[in-house]
Amino acid sequence: MELVRTYSVSTIHVPTSISKTQFAKPNFLNFQFNPIPSSCLLRIHGKTSSKSKLFTISPSPSSVSTDSIGPPEPEVEVETKGEKFDWYAQWYPLMPVCDLDKRVPHAKKVLGLDVVVWWDRNESEWKVFDDTCPHRLAPLSEGRIDQWGRLQCVYHGWCFNGSGDCKLIPQAPPDGPPVHTFKKACVAAYPSTLHHDIVWFWPNTDPQYKDIILKKQPPFIPELEDPSYTRTMGNRDIAYGYDVLVENLMDPAHVPYAHYGIMRTQTPKVKVDREGGRPVALSVKKLDINGFDGDQEWGISKFIAPCIFYAYTKPLENQGNGAASSAGTRKPSAQRKMALIFICIPVSPGNSRLIWVFPRNFGVWIDKVVPRWIFHVGQNLILDSDLYLLHVEERKIMDAGPANWQKACFVPTKSDALVVGFRRWLNKYAGGEVDWKGKYSGALPPTPPREQLMDR
Repeated sequence: MELVRTYSVSTIHVPTSISKTQFAKPNFLNFQFNPIPSSCLLRIHGKTSSKSKLFTISPSPSSVSTDSIGPPEPEVEVETKGEKFDWYAQWYPLMPVCDLDKRVPHAKKVLGLDVVVWWDRNESEWKVFDDTCPHRLAPLSEGRIDQWGRLQCVYHGWCFNGSGDCKLIPQAPPDGPPVHTFKKACVAAYPSTLHHDIVWFWPNTDPQYKDIILKKQPPFIPELEDPSYTRTMGNRDIAYGYDVLVENLMDPAHVPYAHYGIMRTQTPKVKVDREGGRPVALSVKKLDINGFDGDQEWGISKFIAPCIFYAYTKPLENQGNGAASSAGTRKPSAQRKMALIFICIPVSPGNSRLIWVFPRNFGVWIDKVVPRWIFHVGQNLILDSDLYLLHVEERKIMDAGPANWQKACFVPTKSDALVVGFRRWLNKYAGGEVDWKGKYSGALPPTPPREQLMDR
């Protein structure tokens, strides 16, 4: 009996709520980046009668397998000799460069650290500094880039180069001591790098980490370096925490319910309810301090600690639609592949940031025709649809105690295997929660009214 798979969906969909708005015409404006959570990958049909049908959302075969009904199987763990995950010995993504303006500095928060991201045109590099001017502790992100390409504090005009050295204190007499050269006049600079068109930083300003990129690089994702793949990116700050964000994106079973009425899906052959839920067989194959691997029939998934959840299709069968060869036969076409990449960033208790990209090596014309903001609108419809639910759920998890998650939650089916695997990793290796270095009391921020929470 064929294993039950989750909804198979494309990276393009037509949200029902959008189709009733001013975006309904012209037709191509209905194409949107499929904002579904992970574990929902494209089922590529062999033949399509039109380009639009290439990207329809269709349920996979719905014969129910008993394999997907039982509880999650224990994951295979690799002994790491009592190692503990160090939250501050990792590269963290800040923002895609497509969403950064080189003309101004940008304020960002990661792990509770306030940083400023800015373009140093003298070195042609993105720089990441502590977002604090050493003079009077004003935020440098409120400053500007001066005519010489230096980061200028807008409060009193102090200027800094790409290494964090102070180059100008306007209030210092030109014939006086060179106070701008004092160590206390410098800004703390974080190691940073551009990787996969995303700015990353190492959250430690100690000089010993200046060249950390030579010893440890950010995670490599092959699809994001392959020019045959399209890779439109988006990002959003979200009003619930890192752990809730990660487990939500690993959970395919919530899609037909939490996002009901937003994504158009075909009616499954075996329908147990209006929304179209079904058993889903997921499993965790290996779990260690670096994350874990997941598996199900349609593809492979990886959690690369602490930020990346990466799911990709298994090799797809050739549909016989290759190019003709000189011998009269048809050359096999390149295998159509796609991936879902979610980059989940801990910002502060109760807040996180998501960067998404859905690379694929087919239908690349769509990204050339459809404006990026259309994809952004589509993704945000989905994020909005369960935002309040997850915001409240996080507080209930906090009340129960994150370390008691397994006891507080009843997870009897294999559809929760990846979520259980993530919580297992978090509790066994990473201290049960993000290490905020004592910057926060542990309490979540107050819950605003629903209308305010949804007002973005």
